[in-house]
Amino acid sequence: MQTQYSIAEARNQFAALIRKVEESENSVQVTRRGQPVAVILSSEEYQRLLTQQKKPDFWQAYLKFKEEWQDEPMDIEDDIWEGLRDKSPGREENPWL
Repeated sequence: MQTQYSIAEARNQFAALIRKVEESENSVQVTRRGQPVAVILSSEEYQRLLTQQKKPDFWQAYLKFKEEWQDEPMDIEDDIWEGLRDKSPGREENPWL
């Protein structure tokens, strides 16, 4: 359950709010003119959210894939890449001139 406090209330009761978050594991929402602007949450909850949020970038995912599959035969023929590149020389004239 999340409780709400205005910025003024949170400022006046800051130590009590921190204690409440530590003991209950519930977050506290801080509002300005009735609109949410911040959340106070426990360090454990913050760390949990950070670890959930971290997604590997492409390079990290590639390295993990390579590490997991390095000893497995892939049975990929060399000619599988043959038709991927157009070997024609391209245009002879510059279209921008």
